[in-house]
Order: sequence, then C-alpha cells, then structure tokens
Amino acid sequence: MRIEILDENTKKHLLEDLLKRSPNSYGEYEARVQEILDTVREKKDEAVFDYTKRFDKAQIDGTNVLVTEEEVQEAYAQMDENLLRIVRRALVNIEAYHQKQMQYSWFDSKPDGTMLGQKVTALRRVGVYVPGGKAVYPSSVLMNVMPAKVAGVEEIIMVTPPGKDGKVNPTTLAAAKEAGVTAVYKVGGAQAVAALAYGTESIPKVDKIVGPGNIYVALAKKAVYGHVSIDSIAGPSEILVLADETANPRYVAADLLSQAEHDELASAILVTTSRELAEQVSRETDRFIQELSRGEIIQKSLDNYGHILVADTMEDAIDAANEIASEHLEIMTADPYQVMTKIRNAGAIFIGEYSSEPLGDYFAGPNHILPTNGTAKFFSPLSVDDFLKKSSIIAYSREALEQVHEDIEQFAEAEQLTAHANSVRVRFEE
Repeated sequence: MRIEILDENTKKHLLEDLLKRSPNSYGEYEARVQEILDTVREKKDEAVFDYTKRFDKAQIDGTNVLVTEEEVQEAYAQMDENLLRIVRRALVNIEAYHQKQMQYSWFDSKPDGTMLGQKVTALRRVGVYVPGGKAVYPSSVLMNVMPAKVAGVEEIIMVTPPGKDGKVNPTTLAAAKEAGVTAVYKVGGAQAVAALAYGTESIPKVDKIVGPGNIYVALAKKAVYGHVSIDSIAGPSEILVLADETANPRYVAADLLSQAEHDELASAILVTTSRELAEQVSRETDRFIQELSRGEIIQKSLDNYGHILVADTMEDAIDAANEIASEHLEIMTADPYQVMTKIRNAGAIFIGEYSSEPLGDYFAGPNHILPTNGTAKFFSPLSVDDFLKKSSIIAYSREALEQVHEDIEQFAEAEQLTAHANSVRVRFEE
C-alpha cells in the first residue's frame, strides 16, 4: 500500500477520489434504469418476467415467481447445519440490540386541558432487496429484516435474483425464513425495485424499500424515492483504521483487507501517527494478498482506493477521520475510548484490537447497513426507526384554547392567513 504524509492537499485529493465511487457519479446508467422502471410501471408482471429472462436467464412467470414452502424446506435440507446454528445465534444478538432502539407512543396531559403526544406506528409493508448471483449474503438478510420485525412491520416482502435454474440460493432462503420474511419473490435488479415501488399482478406495492444492490439497484431506489421511502443509496464498502505505535500491524493489515476484498471500488485507509507502523502494515498487506483467495480484487482495490496516511499528531488523524466519515472506523490506539469521544462521523465504530470489523458484519448485533461515501456526516445505520413513523397528537379543551386563541389569531394575521385566524375565532363568537 502506498504511504503518504497527511496534509491538507493529500486529504483534499483523497476525499475527491472517494466521492468518485458514489452512485451519484454514474449518470450514464440513469437512462437505462429509468427505462426499466417506466416499462415495469406500465406492463407490470410482463416486464418483470421479460427482464428476468434477459438479465438472469431464468424462466420466471406468475406460477413460480413466489417461493413456495416446499422450496423453503428444500433449502433447509441443503443448508449446512453448523451454519444454520450460527445464523440463529447471530439472530439472537441482532434482535436483542435492535429491541433497545424501540420507541413507543407517549402522551402528556396537563391540568389546563391540553394533551400533547406522539403516536408511533410501524410501516405496514416493506420490501427487502437481497443481492443474488455469485454473491450470497445471509447476513444482509438478517440485518435488513430483523429491525423491521422488531418495529412490528406486518408484511416483509423480499426480492432476490434467481439462478438460471429459477431457484434462490438455499442459504438466502433459510436465512429469510429464520428472520421472519413474509414472502420471497424471484426477481432482482432495477425491475425488482420497480415492482416493489409500483406493484404488479404478482408482487405487492410496499411502503419502503431497503437493502443493498449493484449500481442499477442503487439508482433505481434513488429514482423511486417519493413513490416509496428508501433506506439509503448504498456505495462501495469502506474501512478506516485509526492507529498509533501500539497497534499490531498484522491485525491492522488484516482488517483493512477485510473490506478491500468486497470489490475493486472498496476503500481501505489507515491513518496513523507512526511511520514505522505504516511501513509494517504495508508489508503485511503484501504478504496477505499472496495468501487470500480474492487477492486480485484486493490488489485492485488497494491500487485504486487504498491509502496509508502518516499524521503529525493524533488530533490531525482524528480530524482526517471525521472529514472522511468512513462507513467502518476501527480505533487501535493506547487509549481508544478517549479517541472515540472525539469521533463525530462514522457509520460504526470498533474499539480496540479485538473488535475487528467482521464482528459487526455478522454477529455482534448492531446493524451492518451503514452510511457510505461520507454520508455518515448526516446519516445513521439502518435501525428500528427506519420502520416506524410518528404522528403528532394535539388535543385542547375549550378552556385551554380560550387562553391562547387571541395569540394564535394575531400570529395568523401577521402572516396574512385570515382563514387560519378565522378557524380559531369562530369558536369564540358571541
């Protein structure tokens, strides 16, 4: 990995490079995506099945687009029993963590005759997109579905691309069953997003779409926002490690590569105050690449978006971390908790040398659907909140309104909204 001195110039160029990976930078795909969305909106099932045949080479129609219970049981028979046990253990952790996020309705009554409150209601139906093809991500199923289940969503509709044989990966299906998905449909890509957003003869319209996908899925979600809600526009994976001279270079290198292996656009960055550590980590990454199965992808990722930045002080390193606002942030310093208090922008923060990033991906409990491309400055991880909506409650008695009606009328008249003022005034006419 290349080693650079951290200064304003290197930080500026780094941020510019990282932003190039955003789905917002791939405008040439937008017209194709919009064509798919428009066609599905008009032709519904017919378009969905045509696109599935064209892109996934699978013969899907109204008789087999919905995964049957027999297919689910067949998936269980094919799934590794030990992996199923691990999935169930992870689910316990994920559910317990998200239960602590749950919000409830509240009401506040006062003796003067006023009652204010907030009614919290779960969304009725949500859609979960799960990637297919060669990639199999049962962890993504768990992370997208469980907060919706905890929130109390009635219907969770999952879509995922089928293989050429018209089947869904058995591990994905079993994970969906364990997490509590209502129905699974064999459709992927932008056409799946369109089906969820607009509804077809076979696939019901949902209130919100969540889950990661390729550039077509990301742009389709962006385009249908407004017809439905979405979680976020997911970009390539990222990790930033903050470290000082006390860090173990082998651990740091291993953790950087854990994200670089996702794809060639993934970003892996070390910011350290130790030149010696920087050189050791660079050597360790070279060694690991020779051993790991996805070494070629890792190398391209590091060549494009891998950086080791050497800072003068830990304060400078922390400032850089807050500017980059990485999806995953690991802190490996002599006093990681003290450093953590100064972090403002990160999707998930991993503290100490034994809190490696895959803990968050699979098992610990916090959600691994995280803000990318610097959006951790204003977005949060997927949570129970994403599946709840809130309504304000206002109740005044005549006596309570009488105390304030003249103030309201004056406020409305100051804005020249006389009908607003009249709406209150008529209640106190002689």
